[in-house]
Amino acid sequence: MYHLNSIKLEAEQYPTREHYPFNLPLFSETKKLDFTNPVTLFVGQNGSGKSTLLEAIAVAAGIYIWRNNMTSRYMVNRYEATLHRYLKVSWENGSVPGSFFGAQIFKDFASMLEEWATTDPGQLEFFGGKSLISQSHGQSLMSFFRSRYKLKGLYLLDEPETALSPSSQLELLRLISENSKGGHAQFIVATHSPILLACKNATIYNFDEMPVSEVKYEDTEHFRVYRDFLNHWEKYLMD
Repeated sequence: MYHLNSIKLEAEQYPTREHYPFNLPLFSETKKLDFTNPVTLFVGQNGSGKSTLLEAIAVAAGIYIWRNNMTSRYMVNRYEATLHRYLKVSWENGSVPGSFFGAQIFKDFASMLEEWATTDPGQLEFFGGKSLISQSHGQSLMSFFRSRYKLKGLYLLDEPETALSPSSQLELLRLISENSKGGHAQFIVATHSPILLACKNATIYNFDEMPVSEVKYEDTEHFRVYRDFLNHWEKYLMD
C-alpha cells in the first residue's frame, strides 16, 4: 500500500530558469515521478537535486520540517524555498501525516524535544523513554526511527546513513521493509548507501540520468563500486 501516488513538476509555471533550484536539469527535464511501491529510493551524485526535490515533496505534502532558524545568511536566494509551489501532489486516498528526516533537522528536533521534556517528561516515552541527546547520535536516530515509523504516514529521509554504522544501516533497512509491508507507512529515501538501496521490491530512481528514470539495484554506480572494491580491494590500495 502507498499513500502518495505521484508528483508532477509544473515547469511551465516556474518563476525563473536561471536561479537555483530551477536551473538544475532535473527540474526542466523531468516532468513526473510515480510512486507505485511503498518504498522509493533516490540515488545520484551530490548536486543532482535529489535532496532538494525530497524536501520540496515534504513541504508540498504538508509535512512540517523542524528547523532552527536562528542562523543568518549573507546572501539569500528568494527562489530557494519556493519549489514546492510548483509540485502537484497526487494522493491515493487523501493526504496523510508524516515526517522529514535530515541530519541537521533531526539535531534541531532533538534539542527542541529536550526543552519540551523539561515540562512534560512524558514526551520521551514516544522515543523509548530516553533523551535523544543523552544517547549517541546513531542510537538516538534508531530510537526515533523505531518509534516514529510504527505510525501511519509518509516518511521522507535524506541520507539517513550519514551517522549510522553498517549494522545500524541494516537495522534501518529491516525497519523500512517491515513497516512498509505493514501497509501503514510509505518511504521515500535519498541515499548513497548500497545497504539501503538493496531494499527488496523498492523503486530506485536514478538522478544521474535525465530525465530521471528507474534503475535496477545491480545497475547503480553505488552497487558496482562497492562490489568491485570488496572483491578486489587490494588493487585500490596499491601505490
